[in-house]
Amino acid sequence: MELRFERALLPDGIARRVVVEVAADGRIARVEREAPASGGPFQPGLALPGMPNLHSHAFQRAMAGSAEVAAGAEGSFWGWRDVMYRFVDRLTPDDVVAITAFAHAEMLESGYTAVAEFHYLHHDRDGRPYAERATLAAAVRAAARTSGIRQLLLPCLYQQGHFDRRPLAAAQRRFHHATDEFLALVEDLARGDSARDRTGVAIHSLRAVPPEALAEVAVAARRAGWQVHIHVAEQAREVEDCLVAYQRRPVEYLLDGGQVDTRWCLVHATHVTSEELRGIAAAGAVVGLCPTTEANLGDGRFPLDEFLGGGGVFGIGSDSHVSIDPREELRTAEYNLRLWRERRVLAARPANPHVGSSLWHDAVAGGARALGYAAAGIAVGAPADLIRLETTRAEFAGLAPAALVDAWLFAPRPGALADVWVGGEAVVTAGRHRDRDALELAYRRSLARLVPEALA
Repeated sequence: MELRFERALLPDGIARRVVVEVAADGRIARVEREAPASGGPFQPGLALPGMPNLHSHAFQRAMAGSAEVAAGAEGSFWGWRDVMYRFVDRLTPDDVVAITAFAHAEMLESGYTAVAEFHYLHHDRDGRPYAERATLAAAVRAAARTSGIRQLLLPCLYQQGHFDRRPLAAAQRRFHHATDEFLALVEDLARGDSARDRTGVAIHSLRAVPPEALAEVAVAARRAGWQVHIHVAEQAREVEDCLVAYQRRPVEYLLDGGQVDTRWCLVHATHVTSEELRGIAAAGAVVGLCPTTEANLGDGRFPLDEFLGGGGVFGIGSDSHVSIDPREELRTAEYNLRLWRERRVLAARPANPHVGSSLWHDAVAGGARALGYAAAGIAVGAPADLIRLETTRAEFAGLAPAALVDAWLFAPRPGALADVWVGGEAVVTAGRHRDRDALELAYRRSLARLVPEALA
């Protein structure tokens, strides 16, 4: 099949009259620019590559906004975490499907076309495994298939309460796996992989996984070729505690282990030194930034300009889903730099002075690497995951083509995102997910039961 666009953002910039041929496996087989009109009409507006969402805890969408209360809990990530634990204690497999599928539909409507689900909710409410150990992981995968989003499912290893190896708290009892059980779970899920749904591994954090288990999973992942994602250096307290436990900072500890390479995604990496930034870039690992969540939790800010200047690769994620909008993640990352450096347009690449399209291109490429794709963007071999903006609307009048992405990111035009394709299949038309009504109904039913019990 062919998709024909009046304009499209290609790796080297915006081109006119672009034809994208989609192969049977959902990948791009051919890209033609300045195509003749004789082949049929071109869709108006601007096509962009869909954005990979490299870090999601989809179930947290149902509690987004519920922790914005000044209370007795510590006013940081750690207080927010207590609210999350009270919520997660009530979730059933049906709830996980309903909440995740609806969150994925929202992602698609916002321009995300793929997602890495960092999945640490494994067991029943009492902490005992389900009769089928992959019940909740299967629920997350089923939700992706229902919504039509491309997914990298990342079962997460979570074994201890802190660096001092204290046992997990009662609120964390649904997360635990012994290392051999965890690897068996990942292998079971990987046997069900498809072109659109794949399996990798997540290590929750250095505080939640002891060194010997981290090393064992890293070796298994390298042997199997799995993607590896980990939360790291998210909070200043984590860095301080890691220095006490291991005499090294978190990113420093990972890099010294010799396992980090292009398959790894270091999520957050908020508190890093210049030397650590250079080490991440040299290893080819992706930094997974989640600026709206990091801002919401008061985690800190990432020196993206310095990292990019050193050849670093980054992608974005919606994490706790206080926002599901890739534009807001990219805008927040750039605005954090502007407030910090007291200058403007800091994340643009020298080859592309337009910060909007530069950020979009880099985040697509970094997200693709984090999800394990061989190619990214509107290019041969990449997934045919595309979005179309209605740039013929009055709100875009007077803008040069090269400024269209800048305008969409930094001066938002509500409702401009019209259509979304995943693997060449239309999943959003005229701004609305194809199954929104049914997914919304299931979501409302779960929340009607959950919220009074979980957050009262």
